[in-house]
Amino acid sequence: MELDQLCFYVGHPLHHCCAIGLDHLEHALQHDDQLMRQRARSTVDYSDMFRPYLQLTKPGIVIGNLISVTGGFLLASKGNVNWIQGCMVVLSVALIVASGCVINNIIDRDIDGLMTRTRSRPMVTGRIPVGLALLYGCVLGVAGTAILYGATSCLLPVILVLLGYVVYAGLYSLYFKRNSIHGTLIGSISGAMPPVVGYCAASGGFDGAAVTLLVMFSLWQMPHSYAIAIFRARDYKAASIPVFPVMKGISTAKRHIVAYIVAFTGATLMLGVLGYVGKVYMLAALIGGVYWFCLGLAGWTASNDIKWARKIFFTSIALITVLSVAMSVDFHRPLPAQSLVFQGQ
Repeated sequence: MELDQLCFYVGHPLHHCCAIGLDHLEHALQHDDQLMRQRARSTVDYSDMFRPYLQLTKPGIVIGNLISVTGGFLLASKGNVNWIQGCMVVLSVALIVASGCVINNIIDRDIDGLMTRTRSRPMVTGRIPVGLALLYGCVLGVAGTAILYGATSCLLPVILVLLGYVVYAGLYSLYFKRNSIHGTLIGSISGAMPPVVGYCAASGGFDGAAVTLLVMFSLWQMPHSYAIAIFRARDYKAASIPVFPVMKGISTAKRHIVAYIVAFTGATLMLGVLGYVGKVYMLAALIGGVYWFCLGLAGWTASNDIKWARKIFFTSIALITVLSVAMSVDFHRPLPAQSLVFQGQ
């Protein structure tokens, strides 16, 4: 009886209809789930497709240079800002810096594979073919150069930015980085070009402020880069890159860091001495320079060189950002004696 009842229950028309309905619902839910997964997968694939190309441009470096080029441009504008021109100059420098970083990634793909920090870069993993990356870098560079000239109709900033490009992608990346302890010094020239380009794009000439910016930002690169070399020493040793702190020792590097900080602070104050900036900038430069100097001296008694080097590094970023902002808003007209050294055409 129980078996008959069980058979009747299972074969009941109402239950059969419900089973069909539930089965249809289950299939519908599975179908919807598959569609959602496909859409999510396509979205992920879409973002993954462009992410390696963004990584090639080293966004952190690009952003840092945009701050300095903006500072140089606004310093030269002295309150009379052509915002359209300014945006075009900033965009052009961003594209050119990105181009240089792409070319650097191509050149460094062999040594990047030896360092923990860089072994996952797209050129190392092969996610982007060398030929395509080269084309990408060239397009960025040509576009940036064209925009810069179109924004200024002046050869001077174009010549300066191309000089910086050749030094970074050519001299530094191809030879000095791999073969000389002075690679950082050579590379500092290219790192100092963006604010000078921004200044000359707005002023149309190369004067005392342009010279000061070139010296100031070149000197800033040295303690900034030496600090990186100290807390990334293992990577540089693994890739046999002869950076100064690794080749000459941390103690010697510490002395050089302090010396460069003193020279940098003096250069920052020269903008005020020459009459290009006001008291607010001078105060920021003096306080920031003294703090960075004291932090440098603290390296002699530091129990952990890596932590100390990271403090030097992050302080350098904060200081140069503050100074770039300060020169943007606290500008003065130059003293009469500060005539143009070179007038761009």
